[in-house]
Amino acid sequence: MQTTQIFNISSATQFETCALQVFKLQFEKNPVYRSFCDLLNRTPAEVKTLTDIPFLPISFFKTHEVLSSVQPIKKTFTSSGTTGQTTSKHAVADLAVYETSFTKGFQKFYGAIEEYVVLALLPSYLEREGSSLIYMADALIKQSKKPESGFYLNNHAELKNTLLQLEASNQKVLLLGVSFALLDLVEQHSFRLKNTIVMETGGMKGRRKELIREELHDILKQGFGVATIHSEYGMTELLSQAYSKGHGVFECPPWMRVFTRETEDALTIQVPEKTGGLNIIDLANIHSCAFIATQDLGKVHPNGSFEVIGRFDHSDIRGCNLMAL
Repeated sequence: MQTTQIFNISSATQFETCALQVFKLQFEKNPVYRSFCDLLNRTPAEVKTLTDIPFLPISFFKTHEVLSSVQPIKKTFTSSGTTGQTTSKHAVADLAVYETSFTKGFQKFYGAIEEYVVLALLPSYLEREGSSLIYMADALIKQSKKPESGFYLNNHAELKNTLLQLEASNQKVLLLGVSFALLDLVEQHSFRLKNTIVMETGGMKGRRKELIREELHDILKQGFGVATIHSEYGMTELLSQAYSKGHGVFECPPWMRVFTRETEDALTIQVPEKTGGLNIIDLANIHSCAFIATQDLGKVHPNGSFEVIGRFDHSDIRGCNLMAL
């Protein structure tokens, strides 16, 4: 199957066709996923629709190498974690697939990256190795081809001056930041931004008390002087991102789709508008596993958009501890 087919999906029918093809490929090529499917007695013969596909618990990325490819691994992305905590590892066999995914995904929702100055305020990610978010931000910075684009660590005064200069010149700006760093910035400086998209990537990373989304966004809206705060939903185990342009409602690119599952029965997909665990199909994960049961709780709307409500309050997903390899 060609990756061009994945990134040219334009209808629900095309998505389902591609997803079923990827399921068959990964059932055959991915030993970890195959073992999981075998335990469920789920083979391509039984899988006729999207909701028949088994979703691999995301915790397997902490304990196994999840690969559907014999190509050499180009890069391994790792999740952040506290000392002693087991982190997820996503082995990537083709970085061009990731680059195509985040470039086309951003373009779908915001237009060409060349129109923006990209300012990345991601100190907790910059301070460690293996972050897929840093890889994406670095690529977007380079693709923007703007001399002002770049990373900021704790140099808030310089970032403030850059934002004000760009605002005065009516330049479109993407300010991509981890939540605690954006809060640190608006505690020191206040803004009235008209040409800047403020996008939070979530997470206090142990630096601050966790806030509910509405409280976080209210503080940031007031501090930056903007009407809405945008959000990016991504993770180490995915090669695609969903975006929210406000109010915490996320939309997926055409090659990604989200479902909810029962919290007490991890194998049962729910109808829309019911809160449950989030299951994600990310067809950009063609070389690892495209079907992932996350540890996030949320709600999916009939139009396919979704909200993230929280996380499971334990380390393993109920109903998913089916296999110990």
